Amino acid sequence: MAAMEAIWLARQWPSFWEGQITGWAGLIRVDNTVYTWMGQPKPMPDVVNQTSFSYTSTRSIFTMDAGPVSLKITFLSPVTPNDLLRQSMPITYLSIEIQSADDHDHDVQLYTDVSAEEWASGDRNQIAQWDYGVTGSDDGVAYHKFWRQNQQEFSEGSQQASWGYWYYATENVTGLTFQSGSDVDVRGQFTASGALNNTKDTDYRAIASDYPVFGYAIDLGSVGSTSVESVFTINLAQEKSIQFDGADGVQGLSTYWTSSYSDGLSALDFFYNDYSHVSGLCTDLDNKIAGDSNAISSDYLTLTSLALRQAFGGLAVVGDSSDPLIFLKEISSDGEISTVDVIFPAIPVLLYTNPTLLKLLIDPIFTYTEAGHFTQGTYALHDLGYFPDATKAGTETQPLEECGNMLIMALSYSQRTGDTAYLSKHYHSLMQWTNYLVEDSLIPSNQISSDDFSGSLANQTNLALKGMIGIQAMAMIANMTGHPLDGANFSSIAADYISQWQTLGVASDKTHTTLSYGNDSSHGLLYNLYADALLQTNLVPKEIYQMQSDFYPKIAEEFGVPLDTRHSYTKSDWEIFCAAIAAPSTSDMFISAIAKWVDLTTSNGPTTDLYETASPGDFAAGTTKFIDRPVIGGWFAHLALNHTGIPA
Repeated sequence: MAAMEAIWLARQWPSFWEGQITGWAGLIRVDNTVYTWMGQPKPMPDVVNQTSFSYTSTRSIFTMDAGPVSLKITFLSPVTPNDLLRQSMPITYLSIEIQSADDHDHDVQLYTDVSAEEWASGDRNQIAQWDYGVTGSDDGVAYHKFWRQNQQEFSEGSQQASWGYWYYATENVTGLTFQSGSDVDVRGQFTASGALNNTKDTDYRAIASDYPVFGYAIDLGSVGSTSVESVFTINLAQEKSIQFDGADGVQGLSTYWTSSYSDGLSALDFFYNDYSHVSGLCTDLDNKIAGDSNAISSDYLTLTSLALRQAFGGLAVVGDSSDPLIFLKEISSDGEISTVDVIFPAIPVLLYTNPTLLKLLIDPIFTYTEAGHFTQGTYALHDLGYFPDATKAGTETQPLEECGNMLIMALSYSQRTGDTAYLSKHYHSLMQWTNYLVEDSLIPSNQISSDDFSGSLANQTNLALKGMIGIQAMAMIANMTGHPLDGANFSSIAADYISQWQTLGVASDKTHTTLSYGNDSSHGLLYNLYADALLQTNLVPKEIYQMQSDFYPKIAEEFGVPLDTRHSYTKSDWEIFCAAIAAPSTSDMFISAIAKWVDLTTSNGPTTDLYETASPGDFAAGTTKFIDRPVIGGWFAHLALNHTGIPA
């Protein structure tokens, strides 16, 4: 359980990753004295004394004292890699456990609310609408339902969804009261009396006008040393969540949960009452990640436990059990959908938790391509458009990068599952991309790689290596699918290329690989070498592994190893790719430096994968802020590799 003491639940508002507030407030009344335990309401009652903050892979946990009672606040964001139904619903569970801290009984009332448009739309000028009800019988689930009046399906504002219905819910227990209305009125009512009026505000409006909030108050009565728990959920129900141009043309794809539940209310009833079960699933996953990560180091657990929710938070699961698909939102750096070179760095967490998820992520790429929609070239596409509209491949081209990525990902899925039929099904596409690599890998043309923010460059050593590993991957694919002549041909080409690469891409003093051919003073993270180990292609000599492992400590800064000689910033996903295949001391160096950055950074928002190596600032200067991106699934590189081992 990793700890980060500088994170405070009260005195600040929760916010969306792009910076806009998503109002969520919490108050507690103890023996008629009111305290703030979440958010920054105005006027703000006394603030609790937060005593600790910690996190696991699926939870954030705060402990605090409100006068003579203690609170344990747990936010659970479920990650269920083997359960698509639960993975498909964007939901957070909020558990509040309260007990006396002084062995005396105390009169306690609990309050929490969320704001309207701050959750329902990225455009704060839009009108929100809302309702209140209880599912099923009187002892069902109480819910505030709210939404943007002007629904715009498959559209976003400030990267927040412009359609769908939000539900803020809790159990309809004895002592529960509710109220919707302006923030001052609703919170003021609780502060004055410890209860709400059970009234609905029907003046639907935008947030700028008397901020509408949706509150709950629970009279817990006399609370002693036995803990009392209240559970709340907040979720977004979208019956359709992705628009995709597939084999049958453009269609809106149903969110996976709709294959089991006909509407948002029936789904809410299930998901709220599922808390105990899904909590157990998440505990099992927390424990697995903790055990496997601690076997490497406690610093490594700091990283993996921080990365899991962020990696899975970018996934949208659609379809049904007979035909599921997953689309990925790039988040922050661009907002594109199913970006191939964003899926690629995330593959370690997918291979570690459930390799089938990788297949479901690259399926839309194959479908779109094989339907004839991608006409820009014979290379693999870069993305399918802008989330959530997967109907038009982007114009950015990373031909060598994406061809190599698709071959590596397809093979890594098949190796983990034994599904060679998948390779046979897409053999034509894989062959086409391999032929492109044969043309461009040995002497790469001037082009961008996944690190496009660093600019284009000809003869990139690391990019060339990816292409060569991709060619060898195709040789293995050919042999696995009954095409031995193709296998022998591509294996021969890959061997010839890697032999030449060792002269072209290695500095003349044999101490390191270069950023680009012939530039001995340059260097960069040779992160594509990880694919050689992951796939066990045995293409790259072990001397290259050792050489790079010996070199990285010589160029390391306090918080990591720079991405390359052009800048002082680095990419933490690629650092961990390098760490996973390095000698133990070098691996520890990478991991400890990133963990130190996590500990000292001035940012308390979602993790960035792009940061300065010489200072603990929040982001890399002069670049797009890469926040909350699923690429830090790459921090699981050690755990994914442990299933295959480094090539002998």
